[in-house]
Amino acid sequence: MERASLIAVALLAAVAVFVPAASDAKEAEPAAAATPAAAALDPRAVDILKAASARLAAAKTMSFRAFAAYESPSRLGPPLVYTTISEVTLQRPDKLRVITPGDGPATEFYYDGKIMMAYAPAEDLVAVAAAPPTIDAAVQVAYDSAAIYFPFTDVIVADPYGDIAPDLKKLFYIGRSQVVGGTTTDILGIVTDHLFGQMWIGAEDKLPRAYRVTYLDDPSRLRQEVAFSNWRLDGQVDADAFTSTKAANAKKMQFARPDPMPPAEPEKGVPAAAESKN
Repeated sequence: MERASLIAVALLAAVAVFVPAASDAKEAEPAAAATPAAAALDPRAVDILKAASARLAAAKTMSFRAFAAYESPSRLGPPLVYTTISEVTLQRPDKLRVITPGDGPATEFYYDGKIMMAYAPAEDLVAVAAAPPTIDAAVQVAYDSAAIYFPFTDVIVADPYGDIAPDLKKLFYIGRSQVVGGTTTDILGIVTDHLFGQMWIGAEDKLPRAYRVTYLDDPSRLRQEVAFSNWRLDGQVDADAFTSTKAANAKKMQFARPDPMPPAEPEKGVPAAAESKN
């Protein structure tokens, strides 16, 4: 979840409609009064999160729509919101397609277990690279090599709960909502060293419906939200869904990060100043 985010567009936590849980008052206590880490994981919340993880991990194929909203600073002070919609299809363990029509430039991402392609249709440019043999590893390589970031990564990894469990500092049950995702959802609060978030998970189907996160190391406390819809698990997927002839024939470019990478550390025993003269 560190790589990804958290919730629903039509909903901010301050106005969410839910049935409060009896433990809400305790969860509002200052962090200084918190119990040790193990006791900070509410068993009811853990069970819900594990059930959602198991439902997702068991699916051999999966498709859904992810609506993401990101706050970004404005010159006037209050943040602006930018949005994307991604149509996601995957087949475990080694196939993924992400079609993102906008806002902003449209993008397409294809991974077939051997190569990954990042395609910009408007410019007819494509970056192609060899890829590792799992979705988890391919998503990580895409981020490391080209800063390609999917805000829904948390729901497509092989073990969603196992992925986040080592970082959990607090997990608690908030209550229920009747207004997110067109169904009844259980609302969880989640805290790690890096983020504070909320999750909305279907009470019956155990599918993620929304999540929302604030990164604690961000001094502006900007929020990111993702809402999920059009879930389809274990449906039929076309064999050619994870590649694109048009993308493969586009003008080639290298996978590269748009942001500058930190300078490489000098070799042991070689002073930085001396190394720079070589």
